[in-house]
Amino acid sequence: MNMEKAKKIIQTEQLENYCFFCDDTTNEGMVVIEKNASEWIVYTNNERATKTGEKKYKAESDALTDFIERLRGDKAMRKYLKNLL
Repeated sequence: MNMEKAKKIIQTEQLENYCFFCDDTTNEGMVVIEKNASEWIVYTNNERATKTGEKKYKAESDALTDFIERLRGDKAMRKYLKNLL
């Protein structure tokens, strides 16, 4: 997967609550993808806006795949919780 494909998936599937290489990564429940000098980092912020489930990747494709899977899981969980109320 590349960035363009990831962006298209996000738009097509109407995924939300993410930080796609942005500066503000402190929102609660947000799925984040970042890149530092040598690796891609994917994590989710918990209810205290603390990094959880952080994974580091050497390949862009692997990181983007994880990122999209987390966003899909977040969307499914939000839908499930909304149906409970």
